[in-house]
Amino acid sequence: MSTVVPPDAAHDIDDADGPIPTPRVDRTATTIRRPRPSNVTLKVTMALTGTVFALFVLVHMIGNLKVYTGAEHFDAYAHWLRTLLEPLLPYEGMLWIFRTVLLLCLLAHVAASFLLIGRAHRAKGRYRRKGMSWRRLPATLMPYTGIVLLVFIVFHILDLTTGTRPVASDEFISTTEQSSHAYHNLVESFQRWPVALFYVVVMVLLGIHLVHGLWSVVNDLGATGHRVRQAGAAIAFLLAAAVMIGNITIPIAVLTGVVS
Repeated sequence: MSTVVPPDAAHDIDDADGPIPTPRVDRTATTIRRPRPSNVTLKVTMALTGTVFALFVLVHMIGNLKVYTGAEHFDAYAHWLRTLLEPLLPYEGMLWIFRTVLLLCLLAHVAASFLLIGRAHRAKGRYRRKGMSWRRLPATLMPYTGIVLLVFIVFHILDLTTGTRPVASDEFISTTEQSSHAYHNLVESFQRWPVALFYVVVMVLLGIHLVHGLWSVVNDLGATGHRVRQAGAAIAFLLAAAVMIGNITIPIAVLTGVVS
């Protein structure tokens, strides 16, 4: 014979044993606050802006090698840069567009680098430090080579673009719409051996910066195939070597009298 327990009695039994507590989840403890912008966004920004700079220094180096063709050809090339798309654009109009794009890329590149380095330093205690090796040396030197390159950009503009003394030589001649003196100014600048030596050292650091930077572009843009990564490493090395060696030959040529 079954016994029927009234609803009130069943409630009393539950009270006697005590209510079963419902576990409360602390959502604030399990929520991870991700930094904004994300590391992926910052790395992609550095990859894209770094690619712009790599193409620029390559084209710039090729243009600089025209110094070996003589003053007339080199000055004609410098004048052509200032008259691109005339009369649609004013004198130096296209050149200022290039400069503005490069400046924006530089600001984005430096800002992304600053944020990534800061986050890496704050996370140092969470990860085991890796030992130093020759393979890791370019990556380790990236912040320092970047700072030197920033200083060099300012120096280079004051020396060969604005002619600001004492950075520029005493023989600097301003370029006008009628004439260009780029060849004269370059030769006069590199005839000062401290400037030429500084330029050579910076070009070596630029080569180191480019090698790791272009290799990082391959990784940060999602290349995973073994052959693609090998091709990326080869391209990074060849482009960096070409830019470094091509630019280094110019001050050496001036100091030795090959270009005068």
